[in-house]
Amino acid sequence: MTTSGVDPGAGSGALGGDELRLPRGARPERYELLISPDLSSGRFSGVARIELEVLLDLERLVLNALELGIEAPELRPGWASAGDEPGEPRSLAIELDEERQEAAFVPTSGTVAPGRYTLSCSFSGVLNDRLSGFYRSVYVDDEGVERVIATTQFEETDARRAFPCFDEPDLKAVFDITIDEPEGMLAVSNSPELSSTALAGGGRRVRFAPTIKMSTYLVAFVVGPLEATPAVDVDGVALRVVHRPGRGHLVSLAIDAANHALRFYRDYFGLPYPGTKLDLVALPDFASGAMENLGCVTFREALLLADPEHTARAEMERVVEVIDHEIAHMWFGDLVTMRWWNGIWLNEAFATFMALCCEDDYRPEWQVFVSFARRRASALGVDGLHTTRPVEFPVRRPDEAAAMFDVLTYEKGASVLWMLEQYLGRASFREGVRRYLARHAYGNTDAVDLWEAIGAEAGEVPVREIMGSWILQGGHPLVSARLLGAGTSGSPTLELSQEPFSYLPEPMDNPLAERDEGRSSGIGSSWLVPLLVGGAGGERPHRVLLGASPERVEVERGAPVVNAGGSGFFRVGYDAESLAGLLASFGVLRPLERFNLVADTWATCLAGRARLGTLAEVLSHLGDDPDPHVWSVAIGALGLLDTLAPEVDRPLVAGAARALLLPQLERVGWDPRPGDDEQVPMLRAGLVTALGTFGRAEAVSARCVELFADEVAGRAVVDADLAGAVLAVVAYHAGQAELDAILARYRAPRDPMDEVRNLSSLGRLRDPGLAEQVLGLCLTEIRSQNAPYLIASMLSTREIGPTTWRFVEAHLPEMMDRFPANSIHRVFEGIPGLGQVDAAGTPRYADQVRSFLDSAIQGARRRLVAQSVERLEANVRLARRLPAELAELGGLAPRR
Repeated sequence: MTTSGVDPGAGSGALGGDELRLPRGARPERYELLISPDLSSGRFSGVARIELEVLLDLERLVLNALELGIEAPELRPGWASAGDEPGEPRSLAIELDEERQEAAFVPTSGTVAPGRYTLSCSFSGVLNDRLSGFYRSVYVDDEGVERVIATTQFEETDARRAFPCFDEPDLKAVFDITIDEPEGMLAVSNSPELSSTALAGGGRRVRFAPTIKMSTYLVAFVVGPLEATPAVDVDGVALRVVHRPGRGHLVSLAIDAANHALRFYRDYFGLPYPGTKLDLVALPDFASGAMENLGCVTFREALLLADPEHTARAEMERVVEVIDHEIAHMWFGDLVTMRWWNGIWLNEAFATFMALCCEDDYRPEWQVFVSFARRRASALGVDGLHTTRPVEFPVRRPDEAAAMFDVLTYEKGASVLWMLEQYLGRASFREGVRRYLARHAYGNTDAVDLWEAIGAEAGEVPVREIMGSWILQGGHPLVSARLLGAGTSGSPTLELSQEPFSYLPEPMDNPLAERDEGRSSGIGSSWLVPLLVGGAGGERPHRVLLGASPERVEVERGAPVVNAGGSGFFRVGYDAESLAGLLASFGVLRPLERFNLVADTWATCLAGRARLGTLAEVLSHLGDDPDPHVWSVAIGALGLLDTLAPEVDRPLVAGAARALLLPQLERVGWDPRPGDDEQVPMLRAGLVTALGTFGRAEAVSARCVELFADEVAGRAVVDADLAGAVLAVVAYHAGQAELDAILARYRAPRDPMDEVRNLSSLGRLRDPGLAEQVLGLCLTEIRSQNAPYLIASMLSTREIGPTTWRFVEAHLPEMMDRFPANSIHRVFEGIPGLGQVDAAGTPRYADQVRSFLDSAIQGARRRLVAQSVERLEANVRLARRLPAELAELGGLAPRR
């Protein structure tokens, strides 16, 4: 276990072992690729000419290749791009190793001496249905005809499924791509179209301009029945949205947000965009949310295309955030790239953080850093488990690289960057980032390169040591605050100390977590915590760097706030006197400070460090808090209590929910009002969802059913900000007629956002028979990119969770065959909802869940599933406490 006392550079840049690494005897310089997809047969073929430099005397050239047929290999001395005279070709034999995902090109005689060579071959493969490599994305057009798009998704290690290559991030090269575009189709790639020639039989052979030097995982080509918007000139960058026909009216938000992002990042980074065009490509089938291919960013349709008239404010915020995230990668990830996959967290964390900065500049009224607190809470939830991992974690095999794309990489990584930025000051942080990008443009780096660049601008702050303590060990601290009385200046003195925070007092018996090959994981022991400490309502907090020893600080005025401003990635526990002062000053706290106070209290309850009565006391001080994110903590807590409570006690939870939330719904009303700020629609939707489901507010449920019926009948249209809440409540109370109506809307949606909204509501069903119908559709009709998330939602729903679990047990092999490999573990994120116990405290489902998963889940994703199993155990332990503590919620109502 790495601690803050160990050199924070240790492990940085680690290659993660040599099990599946390419030999280092040759490096690529340039790829010339001809790609010929056959959309009707579902196959593709191509020709590759790879200019490479041989560094050592080699018996074989080893590249990555997987599921490819390779023919006609040839090796010639010289590079045509450098004007070299072509040498005599040498014949090569091919040796394929499917297990290592490699193709060895072996000279039939002699060895390959150091020098410049061009390796040529032809190749062929299948356009697969697994949403990785070169794959098929399918939609049905307005005439009912199935249309096929051939598209790519290469991150993390799937370029090798499309063409032979050096498929490792530090083996950068220039890509000169040509695509055979069938007649009536559109082909796009990373660079602008350079030229084209007609093909016999129709279509064009389209050549694209050479790219900058970049990694294979960023290569992209998309071919199919698509349209592109007219290019918008953004200071010399041609910006377009590429979409299926008939969806051009949904691009205005994307164009506007991307236009802003290109200018914002140019100014922030002090470097121009590293290309001349940027296509944003909407795809019907896409396993991830979006992918930062340089100049050709691919998206799920619902994360790019939006009709402002029918899109909720929260949905627009998500679209803009994803666009901003991917465009940030053009600099941080594409221009400057991690050396190996252990460093992918820095790419994704930095893009997540920069997207918040960009979006906050785009729409400051959205308060995106406050809304980010909800995503940060998810990372804190995982990071409080003994099955957490360090953010930077050794990677040895492709499946281990895939398992790095989680909340620890994205949300925890972004959170610690935000914490550092706020501690140092924005200007110093930005100058450090500029120094880093300028120094390493077109190259590869490790995390310490960034810490050194920021540290050069940070004065005496030990940036490398601070960040090493947060990145190279798992977990986070509970910072305890204790008032000692007046200090020398007469101001209150606060004593601060830290200890590791965890939901379980010690690691559980979790077989899925026991096969991690000895690598450092679990919760660390001590951190260098960059604290901002101030008084409630104060403007200038103190900077305190808290180590293993306690620190004391005098707070000039107001109740002491340890995480002043709310940017810290840690929990805070206040003593009784400090907590009382904060609750008395609740109204002057900033939104993030209020969020953290409620969230930290709930976390300590989950961990068994506090009783529900403490949570009830804090919730009673919410009053008429205007922030939906603060209320989301209360709603989430009450929802989990309803999921776990003994059946006889669920009315008590419902009564507490109505007492707390009904006054707020009466205050904000059902309909938009003049003067509502940007937060009111989200608050209204959250209140309606909670009251219409576990809150058992009959009038709210009836109103939602009425609104839904009016919309189905064409008498009215539900306001976009309320549409998701209405659907959730209707699904919660649904019979067959309501399910049929929701499915009909899902199958004929107004737009991609409407499709997702209707589908997501099905996770709220309570009738097991209806649930079985939907589960069957997850193996047939529902897109494979969406089904894992829907099943997880159904697993977490109390009434249908057991039915859903039995379905998973019976059909897991089919799911593994149909769903994208990178989303199978998402199914099991719903199992903590199976944490109910019987009257004797015996788990109803948890033991069989653990036993099944231990035998069914293999590979690096066992660690991710192990986290869900530990969360299930934490819920079981909470469920055992509830009969003795639920009464403490009685009479809960906000104080005014």
